[in-house]
Amino acid sequence: MAKILFVVTGAAHWTLADGTRHPTGFWAEEVVAPYEVFTDAGHEVVVATPGGVLPTVDQASLAPEANGGQEGADRVADSLASISGLRSPLRLEDVELADYAAVYYPGGHGPMEDLVADTDSGGLLRDTLASGRPLGVVCHGPAALLAAKNPDGSSPFAGYRLTGFTNAEETQAGLAAKAKWLLQDRLVGIGADFQEGRPWASNVVVDRNLVTGQNPSSSGPLATELLKILE
Repeated sequence: MAKILFVVTGAAHWTLADGTRHPTGFWAEEVVAPYEVFTDAGHEVVVATPGGVLPTVDQASLAPEANGGQEGADRVADSLASISGLRSPLRLEDVELADYAAVYYPGGHGPMEDLVADTDSGGLLRDTLASGRPLGVVCHGPAALLAAKNPDGSSPFAGYRLTGFTNAEETQAGLAAKAKWLLQDRLVGIGADFQEGRPWASNVVVDRNLVTGQNPSSSGPLATELLKILE
């Protein structure tokens, strides 16, 4: 059995271009689906957040329309309630990479607020990539990659094929025009080879030990790919 670290946003809002705060947090499916894949395979999941704050679930991710109906929404809510690590997360700044076999970052708009500028998270991402450990990042989670820096200031993810929530998806979600910046643009800006799939369809990109997913529906398939590397 391996220990897998989930780095979850601690933000409960995303600051828009006009200064207003859009309520958010982590996206439920992006925690629940990989958690079930990893624990069903016999692995242990440990949760960490910046400062060890209790993470906030984006309420939109618990809605029936986000889960294929009320039955799906109830199942996701029940699954979230069973993940004890969400109620007692570690402090991200205290995490030792050597304790974990793999690292995973779920999304939600929260990482656009806190992990995008978190130097502890950036260092963890850089070190995980260099270590060869499987590193999974999905949806808006790749915002955290922007905080990862090499000593010369360049990004360790430059030249990697990866994906994340696209400009098209942000536009269709109704938030692109309100955002200070868009994730796809920033990832291209650090030199990543961004792989855009169809909006809302599962799209998982594997490059060496980095596994990225485009959107919520990619989170379960991403976890399956990450397990292949881990095993």
